Amino acid sequence: MFQVRIHGRGGQGVVTGAEMLSIAAFLGGKHAQAFPSFGSERTGAPVVAFCRMDDKEIRLREPIMQPDAIIIQDPTLLHQVDVFSGLKKDGYILINTTRSFSEMGLEEFAKGFLPERQLIVPASELAMKHVGRPVPNVPLLGAFAALGGLISLDAVHRAIDQKFSGAVAKGNKAAAKEAYDIVMAQEEKAKEIHHA
Repeated sequence: MFQVRIHGRGGQGVVTGAEMLSIAAFLGGKHAQAFPSFGSERTGAPVVAFCRMDDKEIRLREPIMQPDAIIIQDPTLLHQVDVFSGLKKDGYILINTTRSFSEMGLEEFAKGFLPERQLIVPASELAMKHVGRPVPNVPLLGAFAALGGLISLDAVHRAIDQKFSGAVAKGNKAAAKEAYDIVMAQEEKAKEIHHA
């Protein structure tokens, strides 16, 4: 079972992102579930959502305490909430930012994790460019599709078509594709450095 925890703020589409991730996993032939962790839902308040995917039926229902991947939609949460809590040592870290891990003050922390699984993508900027709103959830789904091949970019595009239509769907697909390409390039670069 692969478990994903998504951290963001109210109004950033955290819950929608988790739902779309589970739809993409389902469209790719996996069993999947998504659910939010509700607290105060006011705009700007920290929000957490969860997604599980597996090749067999999922019976678990509790919050994800030891994720295989974390997606951080808002980097301002890094020094406010323990977003990395329980993350497995071989886990993926995907952050919506234009800054490097060292620029965010995460260099020491990051040493304990695989460098090729520490990824950044300017998801808000991509959403603004392609959709006209800085909502990072869909570009981050595209970026996630580049991690370990759990879901395909095609499945993400099909999930987008289920949620949106017309120009919004087209813009979201373009944003997801660009985020996917950015992460693929980062992974290649990290592998080259690792094997040098």
